[in-house]
Amino acid sequence: MLVTGHTGFKGGWLALTLRMLGADVVGFGLPAGQGPSFYRAAGVGKEIEERFGDVRDAAVVRRTLVEVRPQTVFHLAAQPLVLQGYERPHETFAVNVLGVVNVLDAAALAGAEAVVVVTSDKCYRPRKDRPHREDDPLGGHDPYAASKAAAELAVEGYRAVFRTRGGPRLATARAGNVIGGGDFTETRLVPDLILAAHQGRTVQLRRPEAVRPWQHVLCPVLGYILLAERLAESEAFEGGWNFGPRRSEAAAVGEIVDLVQQLLPSPVAVEVSPVDEPEDGYLALDSGKAEALLGWQAPLRLREGLKLTVEWYRDYFAGLEMSSKTAEQIEEVVATGGGDHTAQGFGPPLPAAG
Repeated sequence: MLVTGHTGFKGGWLALTLRMLGADVVGFGLPAGQGPSFYRAAGVGKEIEERFGDVRDAAVVRRTLVEVRPQTVFHLAAQPLVLQGYERPHETFAVNVLGVVNVLDAAALAGAEAVVVVTSDKCYRPRKDRPHREDDPLGGHDPYAASKAAAELAVEGYRAVFRTRGGPRLATARAGNVIGGGDFTETRLVPDLILAAHQGRTVQLRRPEAVRPWQHVLCPVLGYILLAERLAESEAFEGGWNFGPRRSEAAAVGEIVDLVQQLLPSPVAVEVSPVDEPEDGYLALDSGKAEALLGWQAPLRLREGLKLTVEWYRDYFAGLEMSSKTAEQIEEVVATGGGDHTAQGFGPPLPAAG
């Protein structure tokens, strides 16, 4: 299995989960930046083989995949921030669209069987009347959202090519706002709250009324793995797939603040500082397709995911060894549910932690 973006937050969790399920994993991505990161804290590079490069460099991507010849590619390398999309739109489109094209070209040359491209819930044209379903129109009101919609269209175009000329089966995965230990990205709500509690500072909220589909990172990660297994078996699993929280668990920013405050040892001061850049006020995902056809359901409820997240950071700031803590949480969640991962050589389900 090859995971692009393995030095990032979600890519790191995916790489370690695949490894614990018995897969041979190769990571490809940029070196981890300065400062704290999940990659370093959890020892991702010690558990998998890794190559370094930029997904915008077609030659490097092609050479890496042809050398590795992965059965399945999980493409997560991306520019993941809405606000950075406003500041650097050219970079956002180059990474999020051209990066997808380069990976798909290389996957075909390398003889991969399946590619799962992770995009975003923000790939949809905004609507306020109900959660998004996979057949809803794509679109976006900002560079980041537009780049993710464009990535979806690029995959759709390549699927038409691969069906006529040969190539891997393709699927896209659209997840919501992920939380979990080891996310040190700026302007992310839950990490901001936990870091503010540790540092004794105030958190700035942009839109406390905005609703998002929050979920622990291992919920979509297990969905991606299950999708890849089924995709390798049949082209019937091509297309777009939503992986969101359980029904009715989308929550407003202000609600998340209250829930996290209950888990912290001391309250965090918050201030509302609206920003000029527009963001959608309501985002929710309908995961009925994944539940019905993949047998997947988010294995954690919102409060459970927040609890695991706060516990991870608590141990991190206490100076504990985090690779063991991360493995413990993966074992716990895999044992809880999220689908059967015994196919495609991943090995038997892991026992419960402890």
